[in-house]
Amino acid sequence: MVFSSLVFLFIFLPAVLIAYYSVGEKKTNIRNYILLIFSLIFYFYGEPKLIVLLLISLGINYLLGLLMDNKYKKIFLVLAIFLNIANLLYFKYMNFFIDNINVLFNASINYKKTIMPIGISFYTFQALSYVIDCYRNPKLIQKNPMFVFLYVIMFPQLIAGPIVRYEDVANQIVSRDHSIEKFSYGINRFIQGLAKKVLLANVFALMADEIFAKSAGSTNSSLLWFGAIAYTLQIYYDFSGYSDMAIGLGKFFGFDFLENFNYPYISKSITEFWRRWHISLSTWFRDYVYIPLGGNRKGYGRQILNIFIVWLLTGFWHGAAWNFIMWGLYFAVILIFEKIFLLDYLNRTKILGHIYALILIIIGWVIFRSESLDQIFNYIKVMFSFNGGIDNQLIYYFYQYKFNIVLGLIFIFPVFKRVKNNTATEFLHILILAILFGLVVMSLAQNSYNPFIYFRF
Repeated sequence: MVFSSLVFLFIFLPAVLIAYYSVGEKKTNIRNYILLIFSLIFYFYGEPKLIVLLLISLGINYLLGLLMDNKYKKIFLVLAIFLNIANLLYFKYMNFFIDNINVLFNASINYKKTIMPIGISFYTFQALSYVIDCYRNPKLIQKNPMFVFLYVIMFPQLIAGPIVRYEDVANQIVSRDHSIEKFSYGINRFIQGLAKKVLLANVFALMADEIFAKSAGSTNSSLLWFGAIAYTLQIYYDFSGYSDMAIGLGKFFGFDFLENFNYPYISKSITEFWRRWHISLSTWFRDYVYIPLGGNRKGYGRQILNIFIVWLLTGFWHGAAWNFIMWGLYFAVILIFEKIFLLDYLNRTKILGHIYALILIIIGWVIFRSESLDQIFNYIKVMFSFNGGIDNQLIYYFYQYKFNIVLGLIFIFPVFKRVKNNTATEFLHILILAILFGLVVMSLAQNSYNPFIYFRF
């Protein structure tokens, strides 16, 4: 089940809201049980065969969390890390490993292909966050399993984040505030995210999918540049839209999730970009991998090695394919080069910094989107050949989707932050939200094309 579906909007969400608010404000435990039950239903709807794996993971991590308050806790921490990573490696990466062994060593290992559970990368990182936070601060150990289960699988952020650290929401699970202001803000964020996903991301997905599918035989540079830009906009509106919806849903139930995106395409460097894009993932790798490895505390050479390790893992986390590994290492090289040579200069040259960052970001998304190393090299080669003039298909896209393209380019900038709040703008804002919701519903009713990129992670 995705948030941008009629089933979620008109059946699941009303049902959970009615059940949740039919219970009194002071009965937080009962409300938590309601959220937990609906979260299990939410996951079961999309992954009925592998929900047992999720429940086993929850139980093991809860028990390991209880063991983080004794003299052998380091052993249990290592066990927790091993079990969670082993689970992730088996279900997400086993096919990749065996396929590559067969190719590299001309082997013929026969095996039953594993099916990757929806959201396994996200809920594994959430579970690890709980155990590691309990190891660092035993006061966070939660004896009530329901609280731990709710933290890991709460449906607003179960499938695609944002990745929430346990220590950031531990107190909210026990006690949290509800208000009309918070609920109305939740509606605002949810509809904004829904509109991003359905009215913008889905349209850019149509164009990007068509262009990347024909890229192997294309010699037209303008069309491939447009395809890369379309995917750049698709992945932003797809994932930031989902994060907006998750944050809005959290507000419905009294939770304050941290922001996951902060207008990343206005960045003047790749270093700045990764402080603005998928903030929860970058923060997770910083807190649980980069700093434990030594961060920047053990000399310059070790710092560079740590950056490479983190970005190799970041790329591999996104998918079991060589393009994701290449994508991670691509950004590692750029970040290291900026740290050594460029960063101070880029921060002083605003326009050149923006152009530099956008070009590298777009190339990065070509690597991310491509299905093979050959496609990556051929696509980028044609992009920078600047051959073929203006393709007729490009003209068609601009004619057919001109409003979506213009709005997509406008809203990568923080335009709403410049609008002053008053009675007139408040009324206009409510009207726009109502219109957007109506357009979303009409689009979903008429069109079954509703992909979501981060479902495969």
